[in-house]
Amino acid sequence: MDETVAEYIRRTVLKIPRDEIKTMLQKWGFLSEAQLQTLNFRQIKDNISQEVVQLCEENSADIKQAAVLDIIYNHIYHNKRMWSVYQMKKSGEELEYFDITDFKKKFKGRLRSALKNVTITFKEYEDNAIWIRVAWGTPYKKPNQYKPSYVVYHSQTPYVFISSSVLKSNLPLLCQALIVASNYHDIREMELRSHSLNSLKDIVFKRYSQNFQTYSPKPLQGGNSEPESADIRIVQENRSEKERIHRLNEEVFGGGPQPKLEFAQYKLETMFKSDPKMGVLDKKEPFRCLVKFSSPHLLESLKSLAPAGMADAPLSPLLTCIPHKARNYFKIREKKGLFPESFVSP
Repeated sequence: MDETVAEYIRRTVLKIPRDEIKTMLQKWGFLSEAQLQTLNFRQIKDNISQEVVQLCEENSADIKQAAVLDIIYNHIYHNKRMWSVYQMKKSGEELEYFDITDFKKKFKGRLRSALKNVTITFKEYEDNAIWIRVAWGTPYKKPNQYKPSYVVYHSQTPYVFISSSVLKSNLPLLCQALIVASNYHDIREMELRSHSLNSLKDIVFKRYSQNFQTYSPKPLQGGNSEPESADIRIVQENRSEKERIHRLNEEVFGGGPQPKLEFAQYKLETMFKSDPKMGVLDKKEPFRCLVKFSSPHLLESLKSLAPAGMADAPLSPLLTCIPHKARNYFKIREKKGLFPESFVSP
């Protein structure tokens, strides 16, 4: 076994919590059950990793087997990476039978036609998710196994989730390989990013309910006609206002937890309003701006604005509709023909 492969396996094992090493090695399936029985999982992790490497040497492990173990680790600990959502588009609306063998063949062929030094590994999961790991090299250097790109593609859907390496110059190659392999024509980033891969899936697959409606503020109900002290009236008004805010928040965001979204952006275009007498604008042109949002938990942060007294209830649809705006962003770009040429299939 190559020394670089042995070192990569050792480092991968060291990343795994000690209580989960045996379970993860069993999911890997490269070592037999008899070999796993010889491992002492109660010793320090460094010794465990050395013993795993020795067993892998007996089985003549190569970088592809090591890459599968790495995919299994990243599948379980996907929240350690930052994920971006991409949406693909077909030239027509026809549905095609998805052939995983053909997909792999086209993906590998497209990437390797542009870059010879590249390691490509696939692993399929039960939810129709195909995990792809790509370790990039250069024409003169072997692939760097420590800075790979990870792709999660759900067959029969136009959505791709990418956690890319620091080599952003390889992103166009990756996108080209995806649209060729999946028989799509265009691909575009949806401007949604998060460490929570499952939350991004919930948003684009519409697995959670978020009402995109506007509400007219309802006047507070007055007290009874009997004379009351000012303090009692203030307490009642505060209680009524809190109940109103809670009700509107429930109607807009729902009662359950929000998907963990960390970044979103969309373009805003509106008309600039001013007094004609002031002559601020000679021409009636729309006001355009790029709206960006970022937070450790964006949707929950927006949900907490009104209860915290930092915004009026109900919130503006510009805030509550962020996932909806991002889904429609791709359609708007498509109509205007604003796709990057490097991401368009020939």
